[in-house]
Amino acid sequence: MATQTELPRARTPEAAVPVAERDRFLNVAVVALPAVVALALCVIELTTRSLWLDEAATVAIAGRHGSAFWHAAAHDGGNMLGYYALLHVLVGWFGHGAFVIRLPSAIAAAGTAGATSVLGLRLFDRRIALAAGLLTAVSLPLVFWGQDARGYAAMVALVAGSFVAFAAIVDEPRRRGPWIAYVVLTTLSVYASYVAIFALPAQLLALVWRRTAWRQVLGAMAACALCWIPLAVLALSRGSGQLFWIGRPNFKLERQVIGALTSAGFEPNFRPSIVATPLAILTLALLVFAVARIVRRREWGAVLALSWLVLPVGLMLIWSFVGQPIFTPRNLLVSLPAVALLLAWVIMSSRISPVVAWGAVAVLIALRAVALVPSYGTSPENWRAATAYVAQAAQPGDCIAFYPLDGSMPFDYYAGRPVEPHVEQYQTPAVSSHCSRVWLVASHQGLPTGTAASRAHYARYVAVRDALARRYTHHTTRSFGYASVIWVSLFSR
Repeated sequence: MATQTELPRARTPEAAVPVAERDRFLNVAVVALPAVVALALCVIELTTRSLWLDEAATVAIAGRHGSAFWHAAAHDGGNMLGYYALLHVLVGWFGHGAFVIRLPSAIAAAGTAGATSVLGLRLFDRRIALAAGLLTAVSLPLVFWGQDARGYAAMVALVAGSFVAFAAIVDEPRRRGPWIAYVVLTTLSVYASYVAIFALPAQLLALVWRRTAWRQVLGAMAACALCWIPLAVLALSRGSGQLFWIGRPNFKLERQVIGALTSAGFEPNFRPSIVATPLAILTLALLVFAVARIVRRREWGAVLALSWLVLPVGLMLIWSFVGQPIFTPRNLLVSLPAVALLLAWVIMSSRISPVVAWGAVAVLIALRAVALVPSYGTSPENWRAATAYVAQAAQPGDCIAFYPLDGSMPFDYYAGRPVEPHVEQYQTPAVSSHCSRVWLVASHQGLPTGTAASRAHYARYVAVRDALARRYTHHTTRSFGYASVIWVSLFSR
């Protein structure tokens, strides 16, 4: 008697739907969680820290209208032109309150953490992507610039997005979407800050291991170069005079850069915390281990992350010796996500149990949090307090002088007066002889041991101070902040 056996049923597409949906959900969660963490860390006490000189310059430039806006932006050589344009729209709609002008940077910091996770997903796996995103989010330099009305947070977010699009082009050279995304993000990154352009050599170097996408990538970079022509014209017409304050690299500056890249500190803005040295040493040790593994295995994703770290740092260091110095912690923010990717990769892909690996990531995140927490509410350049001090002690007939005139921008902001753009105006202030008392407010006045331009500015400041001391018999001085000290001197008869 013949028997019938029931054959196993073929797996239908419907049966696979729950698995696909679960994968999509997990991928979204891996990206969203670091982004939410970064946004939360940046929104905490977002308005507590006093505006500093450069933020006031942002307010002054973004608040201009018509040709005055373009003239003010061009005075900075076109640097951050796209960021100023964005703030111009927001200030026109919502005013120049601290929350309004800083919120775009907080959102950009969240975008950086999310984009780092997306890149981790494309290059590695979920565990590495989540770890890299969280390490990026819990970072003192990123959170600082995420609470600051400057273009650095937007720049690093756009650079991270550029690397995501670049990886997509390499994996799928014939798709048009990643190519367009790459051109848009890369172009905008340089409009947010010129230093973003130092990320491009890292992408070119990584192409040595993925040569099939050379034509598409070079074509995209050529399109970006065409879009940067207006910036190039502005930069050449302005020159590098606005960078006079940056000196040649030395041990102190190199230590500050290492502290920022390892998220162990952010000098001189904040004093080092108790974990600064251990965190920096631990991070450097892990990065050295990552380099050794990359040399042996040459995994393309790790090579791309290492190129992203090494090329911008190396090129800025070399250029700072042979040309205009640009080697500073703020500029090296462009490579910050690469450090997180390398740390996550070397820990999560090691031959250790997942529990131990996540424990190691948790230790790094905890140390980074300890370095981050003391920065909240701290004002390295406290113009709010300096302005309040003068306003409370001022009398009828008093005069106020600023050196440089830049100081009038944050002072006027907190005094409730219109903020005029006075960027890098180091001329000697004119003080009327009819003033019964004179307030001299000085910050960023140059250094006696700085660059040649910095020493010249400082000498002019000393001359102004001494001339007032000869005209007035009494004077007192108070200081505010510590990273860039604000000196408020009162001269009276």
